[in-house]
Amino acid sequence: MSTERDRDEEGRARNARPRDGLGRPLPHGAVGVERQPEGVVRTPDETLDAAQRLLDAGRPFHAHEVFEDAWKGTDAPERELWRGLAQLAVGLTHAMRGNTKGAVALLTRGAEAVAPYADRSPYGIDVAGVRAWARRLADGLPDGAELLPPRLRKG
Repeated sequence: MSTERDRDEEGRARNARPRDGLGRPLPHGAVGVERQPEGVVRTPDETLDAAQRLLDAGRPFHAHEVFEDAWKGTDAPERELWRGLAQLAVGLTHAMRGNTKGAVALLTRGAEAVAPYADRSPYGIDVAGVRAWARRLADGLPDGAELLPPRLRKG
């Protein structure tokens, strides 16, 4: 058995296994859902548009990757906002996978991370609405809440 791992140019491990629409690994050779490319530089509007399309398509794991690029690619004051949005997308991913405990933890953590931005609503993000969505979903998961994605922007 080979112990070599697939690594990128910086030596970080890559997971070459295909994944399903919720980011779960599939067996080698299976046909998976195309992953989001990593490290893409987008404007805030492009980030929000791409993430909303993915959320609406039932692919919150992939939306998380878009938010993660924004979070890790900036040192702007909104860095923690992007991180919180990524956590919310992962929370929805866990909910859709049936992992209630993980979903509640990430939805709660993400809602708290975006809270400081509620008064400003940077880039037109409906921070208060997104937080309310996360809290409703986290509170309703034990009872089988409907898993609708959030609307990221007002209007």
